[in-house]
Amino acid sequence: MSGRLVPVLLLSFSLTLGSVQSQGSSQDAFIIQYLERRLAQMEERLNQCEQSTMSVTQKTYDLSSDIRGYLSSLSVLRSEVKSQVDSVSVRVDRMERELEYLENKIPTQSDIEMEEALLEQQIKAAELDQLKKKAKIKVENDCSTALSQIKSLKIVKKAGDTYGSWFKDPSERSAKVYLLSGIRNNTLLEYVSLQSFSERTTSSSAKVVQLPFHWQGTGHVVYNGFLYYHKADTPNQILKVELLNRTVVDSTLLPGAGRLPVYSLNPDTYLDLAVDELGLWVIHADPEYGGNLVITKLDKVSLAVEYTWDTQCRSRDAEGAFVICGTMYVVYNTRYGGRSTIQCLYDIHDTIHSDESPVMFFPKRYTSHSSIHYHPGDKQLYAWDDGYQTIYKVETRRNDQAAAE
Repeated sequence: MSGRLVPVLLLSFSLTLGSVQSQGSSQDAFIIQYLERRLAQMEERLNQCEQSTMSVTQKTYDLSSDIRGYLSSLSVLRSEVKSQVDSVSVRVDRMERELEYLENKIPTQSDIEMEEALLEQQIKAAELDQLKKKAKIKVENDCSTALSQIKSLKIVKKAGDTYGSWFKDPSERSAKVYLLSGIRNNTLLEYVSLQSFSERTTSSSAKVVQLPFHWQGTGHVVYNGFLYYHKADTPNQILKVELLNRTVVDSTLLPGAGRLPVYSLNPDTYLDLAVDELGLWVIHADPEYGGNLVITKLDKVSLAVEYTWDTQCRSRDAEGAFVICGTMYVVYNTRYGGRSTIQCLYDIHDTIHSDESPVMFFPKRYTSHSSIHYHPGDKQLYAWDDGYQTIYKVETRRNDQAAAE
């Protein structure tokens, strides 16, 4: 019995042991697989951690580079600010010294009052001097005549070039007529009277006068036997020539003149001389006053400037002007020729105003003038009209306001 039991027990034990061994190997395999999975997860996490570390390291390096750049820019900016602060400090110091200097130089209230009183005296003296000049012009020849209208025209003849100038000597006891043809020449024709000039054979009755210098433009006048004209090739030189012996007796340079044609429709004339009841005048355009006309009173003997007036009359679209009793009348037209009109005037006595005067029309004749000269004795205008020598009869009135002054 016991002999059978031992083998049975051995067999049972073997089976039990095999079962235990079989169970142990399954658990080991599971554990090994679990450990392998955990190791793989840990390796993956380590890789992720390594990548994150590398990314953070790169970002840290980039941030460090940016910070170094910012620090470098900040250092440059700091240097610039320091330089500007130093410059401002120097300027402030200089300003303080200048203020201190000015404080020492500023006059006292009494000094200011004395300077103001002196300036006021100088202004009053200048105003008085101006009034004396105007009074002197008026006293020399009492004049209270104003233009009322241009009544009629008479075409005397046609002689010379398209542009030119003709007139009479306005001095007393003189009936001579003078003709200067063209815009540049040195030959003057002299006639003993208007009747002699009106004859068809002008060359036989004219006295030819060769001038010492050429003239320019059409703004000439004869006054008391002297010819006044703009010398050619000069911007503003006026010559006074004695016609009896054909010599230059005086000359002058007109300040501010010669930079613009006096009338835009007569581009070759830069100085326009005129004679009226008060004496000798010259008109020019000044670019410093917008191209407006400037009228100057000249001493007929010495050509010295007595006084100058800036006017509001424009030179644009003007073809000529003339002076009556110290009042300048400006004639306007179109570049193609039309009916001439007087649209602007300037009175040196300030008794006639352009905005209060109506536009005055020339008689109906559609053309243009290269020169217009007033004769105070005849009360007529002598005009050069496209080669025609024309006379305009003017009607004047008494300027009561000027007479009352």
